[in-house]
Amino acid sequence: MKRTGPTDINLRRLIRYLKKKSNEEGVGIWKDIAWRLERPRRQRAEVNISRINRYTREGDTVIVPGSVLGAGKLGHRVTVAAWKFSEKAREKIVEAGGEAITIEELMERNPKGSGVVIME
Repeated sequence: MKRTGPTDINLRRLIRYLKKKSNEEGVGIWKDIAWRLERPRRQRAEVNISRINRYTREGDTVIVPGSVLGAGKLGHRVTVAAWKFSEKAREKIVEAGGEAITIEELMERNPKGSGVVIME
């Protein structure tokens, strides 16, 4: 039988790390993110900047289990963690005074995952 799931070695490593961190910290958010990242690529989240702007407020922390794309404008400072960013999306987040970080960086900063919004 053919192997299913992500073939990108870095993504597979991230999924294992998320599951390990979830068990260590006793919180379910990291296991939930790992489950969402295990989906086929066509079913993973692709979130535009406009959606992040619409559903967040100043100072929020958002995690996107997929890609952040650059369509739209961001009007406030927000921290966004994601698997991938387009160049335009990263520029717009930084231009608004926010941060575009990796999921690993977010786990190191906030091991319990408190106050993090999952956006799909």
